[in-house]
Amino acid sequence: MKAIFVTGTAGSGKSLLTSRILQYYEKNSSFASILNLDPGVESLPYKPDIDVRDYVNIIEIMKKFDLGPNGSMIMASDLIASKIDQIENEITRVNPDYLIVDTPGQMELFAYRTSGPFFIQNISVEEKVNVFLFDATMITSPSNFVSVSLLATSIKLRLGLPTINVVTKTDLIPDKVDQILKWSSEPTSLEESIRKDSDGETYSLSTDILRSLNFSGLTEELIPISNVTDEGMVNL
Repeated sequence: MKAIFVTGTAGSGKSLLTSRILQYYEKNSSFASILNLDPGVESLPYKPDIDVRDYVNIIEIMKKFDLGPNGSMIMASDLIASKIDQIENEITRVNPDYLIVDTPGQMELFAYRTSGPFFIQNISVEEKVNVFLFDATMITSPSNFVSVSLLATSIKLRLGLPTINVVTKTDLIPDKVDQILKWSSEPTSLEESIRKDSDGETYSLSTDILRSLNFSGLTEELIPISNVTDEGMVNL
């Protein structure tokens, strides 16, 4: 069994890409299933085979502990770690070739709290990979591109997984996709764009971050994906 964790900023299209990956495997006669790890989601574009909401109820947490939505989400995310044995029993029962894990919409709840890395480290599968989503609408400026690249690197280090970086929603900015892909493959092009787009502290900080990422070998080229047209799914 191989596990594919789908991460990214809120609204980047994690759940939709999760459903598209499932459809791709099904079309190619592979047995895949989905684990939903978002305890607060109300609707999903797929039917999860394993659902954390069966074990953690946001409304009950809010009532029992007199918490607001944010506090209850934090507690729910931490409670997931305590349910790992039950969740793993369900995964074993389904026993897919590929387990696609849709992580919480608020990425920081999964990646930066102890429960997320704990879950990744203790889930029993042969191989694990992280697919990190760059929202194309957020990275049309060079400084924003560097900021999200830094976030992607932070998540990679935090989760300790090999990572595939994809850019989603390419159908929304067709005239800017080539430039974004050039930034991801040619750091000198990105640095030149930063120079033209910003100055002063923003320029210095952006270029320092970019050079550090490149020097450390932590940057990855992006795979363009459209959840609407399925463009890029074969490459992914």
